[in-house]
Amino acid sequence: MGESRTVKRLAEATGDLLVEIRGDDATTVTGLTSDARKVHSGDLFLCIVGTVTDGHIYAADAVAAGAIAVCCERPTESGVPEMVVSDSRRAMGRIAAEFYNHPADALTILGITGTNGKTTTAFLLESILAAEGHTTGLIGTIETRIAGGVRPGVRTTPDAIELQALFAEMRDAGVDAAAMEVTSHGLVLHRVEGIRFSAVGFTNLSQDHLDFHSTMEDYFEAKRSLFLPERAERGAVNVDDPYGRQLFDSTQIPCWSFGLSPDADVRAEEIHFEPSTTSFRMKTPKGDMEIVTSLVGAFNVSNCLAAAAIALQAGVSPDAIEKGLERLHGVPGRFEVVDRGQPFTVVVDYAHTPDSLDNVLRAARGVADRQAGRVVCVFGCGGDRDRGKRPLMGAVVARLADVAIVTSDNPRSEDPHAILDEIVEGVIAERVDGPDEINVDRAEAISHAVELARPGDVVVIAGKGHETGQEFADRTIPFDDRVVAAEALDELGFGGSAS
Repeated sequence: MGESRTVKRLAEATGDLLVEIRGDDATTVTGLTSDARKVHSGDLFLCIVGTVTDGHIYAADAVAAGAIAVCCERPTESGVPEMVVSDSRRAMGRIAAEFYNHPADALTILGITGTNGKTTTAFLLESILAAEGHTTGLIGTIETRIAGGVRPGVRTTPDAIELQALFAEMRDAGVDAAAMEVTSHGLVLHRVEGIRFSAVGFTNLSQDHLDFHSTMEDYFEAKRSLFLPERAERGAVNVDDPYGRQLFDSTQIPCWSFGLSPDADVRAEEIHFEPSTTSFRMKTPKGDMEIVTSLVGAFNVSNCLAAAAIALQAGVSPDAIEKGLERLHGVPGRFEVVDRGQPFTVVVDYAHTPDSLDNVLRAARGVADRQAGRVVCVFGCGGDRDRGKRPLMGAVVARLADVAIVTSDNPRSEDPHAILDEIVEGVIAERVDGPDEINVDRAEAISHAVELARPGDVVVIAGKGHETGQEFADRTIPFDDRVVAAEALDELGFGGSAS
């Protein structure tokens, strides 16, 4: 893991960001932190300027708690050696990489960015790498995996110190290849500073995170920044997506295109959708492949193409790609079926953007049509997040679901009823009578959706997916859509076990 480093050595690792070193640069650092509440004796404390607070004001507290040196953008007169840098957030990645002896250099790291599809594509990439014979790692929204060990994910893209520590742990555990989700937040906040990916991919871009990014163009520029020579060797881009086409036409690294477009380098043809499988022929510069996957829906064809194109760009064999795509049988909370033996389908999905909800409901419609059933959708929107997408999501469900039930998601600090009102505006814009039901109690809404279901129907419970808690202003309660749905089915007298 981490080794002791002198202030001078860590300061030199910041390169052109270094302004000056103040104090004894031979002082030895034995740990790193940017949180003054988590300082250990011997730590370097990094003063990060955030949107809410400024780490510089906590430098004295960090030193009192045992910090032996400080990294800052302006001198803090902390009484310990200080390295002054022009950008402490960027410096943190470089310092962490040096402290942990550049662990990412020992790994083949494949990255995936985009609004939707990152998690599934990352799982597919890990499966492909394993099929190639690699000892694998995974960093993403749902969980972190290290050489077969699994732990819950903390954030989709961990901060630079956490990330470098994870890569060091992977290296020390024998991992030689890893798949990683890369968020726009992670890119803007320089969490991946000090890492060069072997290959990266772009899935799509649609409205999300406009509470963080000022505009869609700002959001796109954040994603585009992954495709720079200093960050990645090669890339793969979805040219079915308008932003993807723009990225592909302007990228600065060698890229392949993927999609259903006839000019895509990696594309799907002869697609066949079945209730529990999808098959297609994949045309690639390395030859054709016959793909059979347990993932359903057109959006998952795109996810498979993304994983295949990225893996091919990283030099993975076509045989491993075919096996890897076939071996992954599902991703937690991503079109995950809850089966208690009922005569209708219940699906839990993380869809929480207009585009992802559109994709999931279209996939559900494909299943429902084959079963002569309806699509019933239970959904809400999170609080303290992009408000602009709420009516858009309401409109999507109004257009694509036969029964629309609006409920609470994670309201966080907002009034749950106010969030529902904003969603309902979008429903009414498409459907004058509004939703079939509005119920702020998510468990009751799910139970009612299951009660309404007829044989052949598909009930989609959207928004929370793999999450196991519901966040309110003053508390987080245990809540898992999959468990709640299974319990509702049990109440109706269905047997079997939830999947």
